[in-house]
Amino acid sequence: MSVALLFPGQGTQQPAMLPWLEADDAARPMLAQLANVLGSDWRTHLEDTAWSQSNAVAQPLVTGVSVAAWSALASSLPRVVAIAGYSVGEIAACVAAAMLTVDDAMRLAVRRAAAMDACAVDGAAGLLGVSDVAAADIGAACARWGLEIAIRTGERRCVLGGPAAALAEAATRLAVLGAKTTPLGVRVASHTRAMRAAVPALAQALAQARWHAPRVAWVAGITGAVVRDVAEVRRVLAEQVATTVRWDTCMDTVAERRPDAVLEVGAGTTLARLWRERHPSIPVRSCDEFASAAQAVRWAATIESR
Repeated sequence: MSVALLFPGQGTQQPAMLPWLEADDAARPMLAQLANVLGSDWRTHLEDTAWSQSNAVAQPLVTGVSVAAWSALASSLPRVVAIAGYSVGEIAACVAAAMLTVDDAMRLAVRRAAAMDACAVDGAAGLLGVSDVAAADIGAACARWGLEIAIRTGERRCVLGGPAAALAEAATRLAVLGAKTTPLGVRVASHTRAMRAAVPALAQALAQARWHAPRVAWVAGITGAVVRDVAEVRRVLAEQVATTVRWDTCMDTVAERRPDAVLEVGAGTTLARLWRERHPSIPVRSCDEFASAAQAVRWAATIESR
């Protein structure tokens, strides 16, 4: 049988996430790296949302936790046919595809956060999840309030990015039209033109990392295409911070690889839910739904080959 792996982005972190990580021997080296960056008491500090939602914390945190979870799973997983990462989750996805070392991944997560924070100089900004709304209404909201589609997640859902005040006004209007809106725990307008100045700094950081050709089909967020050339991987990773992520297309590309099951590797269940809505015929779970990595692997092993 085969599986595809999805790596979540920031906004999924919370104190009770993946409580089994610390007890897993394979995850401990990555957790030690995470402690070097955020301190050994990082899980306790997650109660403080001002701390946990800051870019400087959230991006290395999500990267470290996802890589730790993957480390716990890797030796027992069935054949992996595709890997995709959502936003900063692409860094962990690069580790799982054997393109990056864990050391370089953590360094990149820290530098990515710093480059994006350096763009955030004109007041509060963020992201707003929107669902159950027509594309025309989303377009009208973007035009009226100067917002951008940061992430496309489906025909009637997306994530908008822009100034916090504009997002709040758009949320009020879209709710009147019947939309569901959810402010996300991200404090910059990721994947919009507001992050354009971060691209050169991130490109430099990516060029300084040690890269290897991917061993698995790695799907790029901004194109939804499988990328095998390392230079192109670096390009799309740099451009991604200021470009709309096509997560809808990413999911379709992963589905075309015909995995028997899909596993979200990291905190939360957001990507599992999005997958289930778009491709309900392919079973999906998040490793955060299980009490151990072994349980997640056993679930995957029970799925019949397609």
